[in-house]
Amino acid sequence: MEAWSGNLLLTAFFCYLAATIFFSVSVTGKKWRDKQGEMTGNRWGRIGFGFAIFGFVLAAGYFITRWMVAGHAPVSNMFEYTTFLGIALGFAFLILYFIYRTDVLGMFAMPVVMLIIAYASIFPTEVEPLIPALQSNWLKIHVTTTALGQGILSVGFVAGLIYLIRTVDFSKKGKQIFWLEFIMYSIISLFGFILIRYIFGMFNYEARFEYVDETGEGAEMLYQLPALIGPHEGELTSSGTMEPLFSLPAWIRSDDTNTVIWALITGVVLYLLLRLIFRKPVSGSLQPLLRGINPDTVDEVSYRAIAIGFPVFTLGGLIFAMIWAQIAWTRFWGWDPKEVWALITFLFYAAYLHLRLSRGWHGEKSAWLCVIGFAIIMFNLVFVNLVIAGLHSYA
Repeated sequence: MEAWSGNLLLTAFFCYLAATIFFSVSVTGKKWRDKQGEMTGNRWGRIGFGFAIFGFVLAAGYFITRWMVAGHAPVSNMFEYTTFLGIALGFAFLILYFIYRTDVLGMFAMPVVMLIIAYASIFPTEVEPLIPALQSNWLKIHVTTTALGQGILSVGFVAGLIYLIRTVDFSKKGKQIFWLEFIMYSIISLFGFILIRYIFGMFNYEARFEYVDETGEGAEMLYQLPALIGPHEGELTSSGTMEPLFSLPAWIRSDDTNTVIWALITGVVLYLLLRLIFRKPVSGSLQPLLRGINPDTVDEVSYRAIAIGFPVFTLGGLIFAMIWAQIAWTRFWGWDPKEVWALITFLFYAAYLHLRLSRGWHGEKSAWLCVIGFAIIMFNLVFVNLVIAGLHSYA
């Protein structure tokens, strides 16, 4: 059953890849478009939508079969939660595509779904039993609702990014281009990290350390990438691997921090390579593909995604989370890093809706807020989960 679950997820990944291809043909392939030259709703887009539906059905099959194997909702570790986030984003896209029939949204959303699922796959995929504190129905309700809300909010990011690439004037230098390129660099870094992790994984690279953890006791830590930084008071015990350049304090998970540094370095190399190839900003090279897109439409899509995702996230990330915290730790709120950033996410999107509805922040301002909101979500997912030690940290 566990093998079936993995095969379903892998097949879903390739369905999302096929959907990306067909949506891209729909938007960019002039000679393959219908006679009206429509940018939305043509037959190639409908085929892409069909693959996106099939991919989601297969991904849902993965989720159900893994639940049957584990005996609990498969959202209890980094692989499971991140995979479910990708599935939730794919589901949210289906809803909004059904409303707006905008193929360009699929051309950008499907690769993001694929990147999230691929990123999840670099973490241990074994089914693990839940510790007693997590054996509660409120875990299923809290985590799945939170991930679903974040998935819907992420569609707002995709639409906001499309709006910015479509409307920014790349003939003039300014902060807008700098920050757009930073977004492109971040996405490229994620792709580069997945690539380099698989490369070292092919050679079964491992570096083992003995170190002193935050409680003052001895422990062992395994690195799957060369150690640029080492654990607190760590000693390298494996042969044939490089010594770390320096060590980190006990409160920082140095193996995951090392992973983040590798992602940033790989991202720099790949980004510079793309700049040499295109001889222009990476986001600027995408703009010609979007000239037929109506900015007002994608602006509305981004707002609609936030309007739907915000209450869902609020229920899962705050209300249901506090109920579960009371059951698990006998307190509703404890200022754990994850709880703090969930509150920051809630306040940010509440401010977005206020500015959009009361102050008339439409268009470019709204799009930038959507992008910043997604950055907060990803910071919470990656940095807070992996680097900062806390009750919510995924081991």
